[in-house]
Amino acid sequence: MDTKELLKKVRKIEIKTRRLSDHIFSGEYHTSFKGRGMTFSEVRQYQFGDDVRAIDWNVTARYNEPYIKVFEEERELTMMLMVDISGSESFGTKNQTKSEIVTEIAATMAFSATQNNDKIGLILFSDEIELYIPPKKGKSHVLRIIRELIEFSPKSNKTDISQALKFLSGTQKKKAIVFMISDFITEDDYEKTLKIAGKKHDITGVRVYDIREEKMPNVGLVPMQDAETGETQWVNTNSASVRLQYEKYYNSKVDYFKDIFSKCGSGTVSTRVDESYVKKLLGYFKSR
Repeated sequence: MDTKELLKKVRKIEIKTRRLSDHIFSGEYHTSFKGRGMTFSEVRQYQFGDDVRAIDWNVTARYNEPYIKVFEEERELTMMLMVDISGSESFGTKNQTKSEIVTEIAATMAFSATQNNDKIGLILFSDEIELYIPPKKGKSHVLRIIRELIEFSPKSNKTDISQALKFLSGTQKKKAIVFMISDFITEDDYEKTLKIAGKKHDITGVRVYDIREEKMPNVGLVPMQDAETGETQWVNTNSASVRLQYEKYYNSKVDYFKDIFSKCGSGTVSTRVDESYVKKLLGYFKSR
C-alpha cells in the first residue's frame, strides 16, 4: 500500500471512529471500569461552602467540631488494545472482513481514551507478539496505532491467545483497562494466563465473527482453506453430519470463550461483522 492510499484509509477511519468516540463513547468506559474515581486524601476542618455530605462524623465527634473528608481524583487510566491479526481475521462474507471491523473497534476505543486524556497502548499478536507500542497520550500516537492496524503484515497466520496474555502480564506492570479483540478461534488453552492477567487488569474480550462461521452452508462439494495453516481440503457440505460436526466445533470455541472469561472475572462482547458494534459496546458498558 503506497503512502497516499494509506493516509486516505487512516483519514477515513479517523473520521468515522472519532465521531463515534466523541458523541457516543466519550466517558462511557471511564464510568464502566474499576479503578477510576476518587481516592481519600486527608481530613480537614469544615469551611463555609463545603459539601456537608463529606463530613467525617467520627473525627467530628472526636474533636467536637466539624471535619470533612478530602478526596482527589485518581490519575488517568491506561488502556491496552490487544488485537488478533492472525490469518482467520481476513475472513468476511459481507461488505467488510473481520479485520476491518476489528480495526474500527480498536480505533474507536483509542480515540475514547484520548478524549479522556488516558494513555493508550497496542499489542498486535498472532501466535507470537508481532508488534508492541507502549502506552502514550496524544492524537499523533493514536494515528500511529491506526496506521499499524491497517498496514501491519504479520509474520505468522496462527493464533495463541495465551502467549499474548503472558506478554501483557510481563510488560504492563500497572493496572490497565484491556480490550482483547479477536475471533477467539484457537486451539490453545488460555484459562490460566487469563486468570493471572485478570487479577491485575480489567480485561474485556471482544469477539468479532462472521455469519458464515456459525453454520456451514449447504453448497455441495467445495474446497476450503484453513486461513491459519494454509491447508486446503475438499468438504462435502451436502452431508448433514459434516455440517453438524462443524457447528459443534464452532460452538465449543464460542462456549469456551464465554465460560473462561466469565470464570476469570472478565467481561465479554460478541459482535457479528454485519451488526452494529456500537450498540453492542454501549450495551456492555451500561450493563457493568
